[in-house]
Amino acid sequence: MQSIDRYMARLIAVPLFSTLVISAMLLVLDRMLRLFDFVATEGGPIGVVWQMLANLLPEYLGLGIPIGLLLGCLLAFRKLATTSEFDVLRGVGMSYGRLLRVPYFYAIVLAALNLAIVGYVQPKARYAYEGLRFELRSGALGASIKVGEFTSFGDEMTLRIEDSQDNGTDLSGIFVHFRSGPGTWYAATAEKGQFLATDDPNTIIFRLTRGALVHDAPGFTEPRVLTFTSHDLPIPLPEFGSFRPRGGRNLERTLPELVVLGRDPRASEEVRDTSRAAFHFRMVEVATMFLLPLLALALGVPPKRSTSALGVFLSIVMIVTYHKVNEYGEAIGGLGRIDPIIALWGPFAIFAALVGWMFYTVAFVPGGQPIGALERSFTKGLRAITRRLPGRRRAPA
Repeated sequence: MQSIDRYMARLIAVPLFSTLVISAMLLVLDRMLRLFDFVATEGGPIGVVWQMLANLLPEYLGLGIPIGLLLGCLLAFRKLATTSEFDVLRGVGMSYGRLLRVPYFYAIVLAALNLAIVGYVQPKARYAYEGLRFELRSGALGASIKVGEFTSFGDEMTLRIEDSQDNGTDLSGIFVHFRSGPGTWYAATAEKGQFLATDDPNTIIFRLTRGALVHDAPGFTEPRVLTFTSHDLPIPLPEFGSFRPRGGRNLERTLPELVVLGRDPRASEEVRDTSRAAFHFRMVEVATMFLLPLLALALGVPPKRSTSALGVFLSIVMIVTYHKVNEYGEAIGGLGRIDPIIALWGPFAIFAALVGWMFYTVAFVPGGQPIGALERSFTKGLRAITRRLPGRRRAPA
């Protein structure tokens, strides 16, 4: 029996981890393009994209783990059924409960992992992601100066650089305009320029070489003009506001924090409703994983003498549709229209009853097939389409 368990574990592991890796990569690639565009627009360093993607990875794993578990178990049962190994195992006395031992081992481990991710890791990673977005927008991560364009640093300073060499350490073709107070400004042009750090973290020095400077202030009868060989312009850095504390959104709160806030009489009714809805949504998503091995068995075993993959397609449709129903239940529960327990655990009970009926039909009804009618309709439709394909020859009568 242990050798059979190891064999089942290998059958499930390959599609499970493959699905998990592929789904995470697809989600990361989709978001990566938008993040590169966002970071480039905000003028931040490109390296921050990888930090933002790393903080989004727990969210993608929370979505990918249930799908990976479902497809891993389903494809394993499908392989056993299409190669007649399933009939052999049943013939030697293995019950359906015994066949589900390894899938439920995976389900328990992955459900615990998913609970840790959505309950504790994902909220903190989401907060770190929002913090990086704030720093990019505020310029706290540093702004990249686009060569050949006018770049504004707040309302006080405008800078234009014609050429940049040696990773920004050698600048040429400099124009600077800076307002230091009401009616006080200066403008400078220079052949070369270089940014230098100072002991004051709120001030940097822009050292200009071979240029001219125009300075005007309310006490001057006319602007002063001077030429210089070397001139240091102190540039005060703008002050950046601090990012909000964690917990500004429900996505950033851990499960214990949601429980406390949902019962806090000092919080508004809207905050209590949204917190309870977010808590029950996460718990329902984790609880659903214990139904997936049953669903995988019901949909992974095709009818006799059939290799149809309709069950694979239907399983993805069911799990995605159910996830969207849960999202809708969280939304209306957060609005206070329906109690979150009813809005989220009600669909769960219906989904559990449907999965239970499908498993009972396969396991205990002789010749039972929960999607038999869909299989027959799918087969007839496929045959009708193939008969109408051009170039298909009919067999002689």
